[in-house]
Amino acid sequence: MTASTLNYKDIPSNTGILICGHGSRNPIAIKEFELLIEKLKHNMPGIPVSYGFLEFNRPIIREALDNLRSQGVERVVALPAMLFAAAHAKNDIPSLLNSYSAKTGLLIEYGRELGINTLMIGAAGERVRETIKKNLDFPCSETLLVVVGRGSSDPDANSNVSKITRMLVEGFGFGWGETVFSGVTFPLVEPGLRYCLKLGFKRIIVFPYFLFNGLLINRVRKYIDKIEKENDEVEFLTANYLSDHPLVVKTFLERINEVLNGDNAMNCSLCKYRSALLGFESEVGHIQASHHHHVEGCLDKCKICGEISCDCFSTLEQKDIRLLDTHEHHHFTYPHSGHPLGPITLKNENES
Repeated sequence: MTASTLNYKDIPSNTGILICGHGSRNPIAIKEFELLIEKLKHNMPGIPVSYGFLEFNRPIIREALDNLRSQGVERVVALPAMLFAAAHAKNDIPSLLNSYSAKTGLLIEYGRELGINTLMIGAAGERVRETIKKNLDFPCSETLLVVVGRGSSDPDANSNVSKITRMLVEGFGFGWGETVFSGVTFPLVEPGLRYCLKLGFKRIIVFPYFLFNGLLINRVRKYIDKIEKENDEVEFLTANYLSDHPLVVKTFLERINEVLNGDNAMNCSLCKYRSALLGFESEVGHIQASHHHHVEGCLDKCKICGEISCDCFSTLEQKDIRLLDTHEHHHFTYPHSGHPLGPITLKNENES
């Protein structure tokens, strides 16, 4: 059963929907997230829909669940508003939901992340196509596509970004495709783009595969601008991120339907917490626990201007981004943090 055929009138009145977001210091990102929630509500008239954040913003997930219970909800379908399943979707959010359910007795059924399906590939393709239509000078076969992922300490999530890249490359017939990341893993955006230049393409389309705006989107654009200025013989084009594209909204509805229809299969075969993946064997059986208790609903004042919501981070140099880091996550140390094309490049820049 698809989102378009599900009759939401058949959903019991005591069932509610919870969308679990990460949270952001960027007010634009939060507004975009809330707009997506409004579109979900529009597609599910009469169904209680709430949302909560892991960190920085309110309502936090516990408050969102309280909200649903106050509306008479006895069963909750909870979804992570995440493109791929890494620590947040696998550990942090489930831990919070399990704790709440055990304390209150509320039935909470957890759905999948957005992941990879024809809808998400279609949304990504339309964002890239928008850029191609505005710039028709080069055929796709003479253009390099670079997809930027968030970057995670989970190789399963990172590999999914590479799959998106390949689907787009073959879908459009690009001359070549590469995948880079904004943090945690390798190659990061700047060193990755510098290596891409060696391929000799005169036009490069960079597509940030992100849901919403924020610090990381600004970081990606900063590095694109920097490298473009140093290589004026190469044309750089930046595609828009996914945002609330209609096919993204449909994917959320599809994930909700999976739970309601009892067809909610998770991918555990490549989960580093359940499978002895090469290089990550020590993380099998890691206890499921949230690492965000100390920053739930805590949007600290900016250490630069003293305001809670500001645009200071959009103009920061990389060496100053650390000023905005107000907490640490206590996950396993990423085994390749010293990779010459990875996070160590940020440390080197901070020290310069």
